Amino acid sequence: MRTSSGEEEGRALHLLVLSDAPGAGKALLPALEFLEHTVAVARLSPDALSSAAPADVIVVDATSDLGAASHVCRAAASAESARPVLLVAGDGNLAALKAGWGFDDYVSPAAQPAEVETRLRLVADRAQFNQRGHTASVGELSIDEDTYIVRLRGRPLDLTYREFELLRYLVGNPSRVFTRGQLLQEVWGYDYYGGTRTVDVHIRRLRAKLGPEHEQLIGTVRGVGYKLDPHGVEREAPPP
Repeated sequence: MRTSSGEEEGRALHLLVLSDAPGAGKALLPALEFLEHTVAVARLSPDALSSAAPADVIVVDATSDLGAASHVCRAAASAESARPVLLVAGDGNLAALKAGWGFDDYVSPAAQPAEVETRLRLVADRAQFNQRGHTASVGELSIDEDTYIVRLRGRPLDLTYREFELLRYLVGNPSRVFTRGQLLQEVWGYDYYGGTRTVDVHIRRLRAKLGPEHEQLIGTVRGVGYKLDPHGVEREAPPP
């Protein structure tokens, strides 16, 4: 079985446990004893984030020193290479947890192995999905969602906002065929009252800006609609 990132679901994760408690690590979260993840332990301090080895998930001890736990969570969230944080907190501390700390999820120190495994996988997979979402690429075409810049062979394309959104949606769903109505709904929204003809106009403009060598990245499926063709070859469905 595979995760959304294409990696095997059973792959062991590298965990960094930050705690000042004696016998931290598997003592903090006993369920780890029954899971096949590698565990490194460091002090409950923001400084430990820069000196520790790379980790898939940072496990932060919030069972006693909530102030230190909040500082570590904020530092991890603001780091240049942010890593997902799983907070370990007892029932008595849950009311004090704040979303603004920047942690991704929390778990009880008494949680069973199945629950701990599920939460670790969820925060790790969510982090990978979010990283992929910042930049998408197909061949020589790249889309930077943070800066709203599309580059073709490294050259920025002058796209309107709607052209960008349409191209981003197609690139995010390669080879999937969308009707004009579906694209109008997903890109323009439910409250748009224009006709589906506007989709054709924007597709034509996008192809023109992609140029003769790359215009067929946006394929036409006759009688249906459009798709992003990673191979740049227009394949048309037979007429109904």
